[in-house]
Amino acid sequence: MGPGVHGSGRSVVTIGVYDGVHRGHQRVIGRAVAIAGERGLRSVAVAFEPHPDEVVRPGSRPQRLTGARRRSELLAGLGVGEVDVVEFTLGLSRTSPDDFAQSVLSERLRAAVVVVGEDFVFGHGASGDVETLRTLGDKYDFEVEVVPLVDGVSSTAIRERLVAGDVEGARELLGRPHRVEGVVVRGYQRGRQLGFPTANVETPQHTAIPADGVYAGWLECVPVANLPTLYAGERWPAAISVGTNPTFEGVPRTVEAYALDRDDLELYGAHVAVDFAARLRGNTRFDSIDALIAQIHADVEAARGLLG
Repeated sequence: MGPGVHGSGRSVVTIGVYDGVHRGHQRVIGRAVAIAGERGLRSVAVAFEPHPDEVVRPGSRPQRLTGARRRSELLAGLGVGEVDVVEFTLGLSRTSPDDFAQSVLSERLRAAVVVVGEDFVFGHGASGDVETLRTLGDKYDFEVEVVPLVDGVSSTAIRERLVAGDVEGARELLGRPHRVEGVVVRGYQRGRQLGFPTANVETPQHTAIPADGVYAGWLECVPVANLPTLYAGERWPAAISVGTNPTFEGVPRTVEAYALDRDDLELYGAHVAVDFAARLRGNTRFDSIDALIAQIHADVEAARGLLG
């Protein structure tokens, strides 16, 4: 458990993986924050790391919609007082619902209210559900509030849209553009040679990246400790390329972002975020460099028009 959860006051607790912090998660979190405000209690969001699927079924880890840092940032932005990142281990996965309710919810977090979505399961083999939780709430002196799901909104549905390149659909479910983060590394510098210098973003393993193609969106320099912060907090409209660049052979899959009309940025080593607003086209192999450059000009103008 993280620091700060041992305070003397009782708490309103939510529990989940919260990958994406999508509209469904926002509904649950919003209700917990509202109850905490009404009753003068502290609100705590318990978020598991790594994804429980990876622990229970190794090799099945889904692509991440949000990294741990970004997830905590989003949860705090919804008004949560404390974000407690809990290491999900094989031992924790084998904890009975009763033991979890007693040791974590009652004793550790001093829960007065536990707010969960209607599909919430917990305990060994997912043997506990919302009715189990209500029964344990009576036993360990906490209330349970169950929040209805938002129709069609789930982390799985968002991943499916990203695989299809439907970033507009993902945006609708998330309530904001899908974001990919990483450190800017030196690539082949072909964009610079063509007159469109791009930030080549090295994303963490298991990041959910949209389908290969060209997108309109934004590039933002995110301040992270011990990394360059020359442009910290600055945000630029961008044309974004995802893929292996079929015009050039042997290029690994990359995420590259060109900040519109900026050929003066030196972002190497910086932590950046790329937000995907709309898909412009799929990837195409061009027969000449001139044809590629002409298409890039068209992509930039299309991105400019979409982003205003």
